[in-house]
Amino acid sequence: MQNVTRLFDFPYYQLEKLPLEKSLVTKYNGKWVATSTKEYIDRANAVSRALMRMGVKPNDKIAIISMTNRTEWNVVDIGVLQIGAQTVPIYPTISEDDYEYVLNHSEAKYCFVSCGEVLDKLLSISSKLKHLKDIYSFDALDNCKSWNEVLEKGVDNSNQNEVEKAKEGVRPEDLATLIYTSGTTGKPKGVMLSHKNIVSNVIASEKRVPFEAGGTALSFLPVCHIFERMILYLYQYCGIEIHFAEGLDKISDNVKEVKPNVMTVVPRLLEKVYDAIIAKGALLTGAKKKLFFWAVELGLKFEPYGKNGWWYEKQLGLARKLIFSKWQEGLGGNLSVMVSGSAALQPRLARVFAAAGMPVMEGYGLTETSPVISVNDQRNHGWKIGSVGRIIDDVEVKIADDGEILCKGPNVMMGYYKDPEKTAEVMTDNYFHTGDIGEIDADGFLRITDRKKEMFKTSGGKYVAPQLLENRFKQSRFIEQIMVVGEGEKMPAALIQPNFEFLHEWAKRHNVTIGENSDIILNEKVIARIQEEVDKANEDFAKWEKVKQFRLTPEVWNVDDGHLTPTMKLRRKIVKEKYLHLYNDIYGH
Repeated sequence: MQNVTRLFDFPYYQLEKLPLEKSLVTKYNGKWVATSTKEYIDRANAVSRALMRMGVKPNDKIAIISMTNRTEWNVVDIGVLQIGAQTVPIYPTISEDDYEYVLNHSEAKYCFVSCGEVLDKLLSISSKLKHLKDIYSFDALDNCKSWNEVLEKGVDNSNQNEVEKAKEGVRPEDLATLIYTSGTTGKPKGVMLSHKNIVSNVIASEKRVPFEAGGTALSFLPVCHIFERMILYLYQYCGIEIHFAEGLDKISDNVKEVKPNVMTVVPRLLEKVYDAIIAKGALLTGAKKKLFFWAVELGLKFEPYGKNGWWYEKQLGLARKLIFSKWQEGLGGNLSVMVSGSAALQPRLARVFAAAGMPVMEGYGLTETSPVISVNDQRNHGWKIGSVGRIIDDVEVKIADDGEILCKGPNVMMGYYKDPEKTAEVMTDNYFHTGDIGEIDADGFLRITDRKKEMFKTSGGKYVAPQLLENRFKQSRFIEQIMVVGEGEKMPAALIQPNFEFLHEWAKRHNVTIGENSDIILNEKVIARIQEEVDKANEDFAKWEKVKQFRLTPEVWNVDDGHLTPTMKLRRKIVKEKYLHLYNDIYGH
């Protein structure tokens, strides 16, 4: 086995260097079922042999749509890639229209689905799918062929030599996967990533993460996104057991069962974990409550590398023993590091989880950059809270005159599928335009200050960076989601989705009757209390940036109703359209 140069080399590398009894572990009917490295490869080969018999040729596209991460996903992925075909992972909860668009645009020949829910969506548009020959399901369903039929078709290994020949024909520069980004506007774009794009990213990222061979990971972020997918290849490369969570709703149970050393997370999840811990602490009484909040206050002042001095470290040791050790137990007891991506991590969360002995290493990247551009690393003073770390090896970043982050390197995509115009719009001399505004400090750490596309000017000609404001406001337990508005208007304002769960708790404690969501948003006491939070957050901003007015919305903002993209980013245009009456009310239109 030479160096890893193509994605399907990862399991073979693992077999040679660090073969695992539990390479991939998924829960079926309440029982964790492990697949060894050897079984993983054997099954992938069976899939390759079957697909060749089914007429799949190099450059054919095979779609995979799964509600949760699972062993089968990875087996199919390797089985497809080995024969020079490409995988098209699709986010399960997008609309039927987007399913139709992606499957037709990619010309997918076959589709593997996880369960009945995904199948029903596909069946409802099956007459419009021009290239799809058949669908196979991982779960046993009455109205769909089982993926086991594919495995059975591959049991006869008489054409394995053809698979080997196909493998030899795959070059690192060849296309490996099409990932359709859930654009906040317009049709999804198919990002073309080569084997080299992703492999280079895995190998450069490995130098930055303290993953130990034989460790255990819990995987739950959607593998159809490049962040989690790259991390899964990285786990395989490092010889780490991968356990797949049953779903977002079961994470707290699965964490206790698996006791992982490492997890990838998104800030939203950490916010929820933190809020749940604080809510428990608020129910304590007397000395216990005092002690709990003393530890939290201490944690919020955390600085890496003992910068706060010996007395702080001494107190922190005590807080870890008395309070934070229980937080660790709640997350399995073995968690030594979390890697965060996809959105900005609030510094207070980075501090408090680090104080609790479960540091979060924040990184930065995009689908188009496979994804990692930079990431923090606890070791060798490579960690700075509030930054997204130093640039990884072989990747070059320069800041354009208008502050935009430009990136060049082996991780930059081949382009957008069938769309040379859109590709040309984001590339200049091999530099990819990220659309993010940032700066590199004297120590080489990258900081993201805003999305270029999202910055706006008030009618007074002042620039406002909404993301900075939104991240600060979301630190309030009263505010679940917020969108800062005010382009071309005299002042910034905000549409706010309150944290209804927390409001009910608050109302109970203060003997306030608040009723249903539609009543809550008009309740004077609620509005006054949220005004306090707004005033407090506003203190951190210049006069022209402060949010002068806000309106509350009765709905919970979610993916299904179009408020958020599948990666939980705001669809600003849609949110504004939905609440145009509130917007007009603010500005007296």
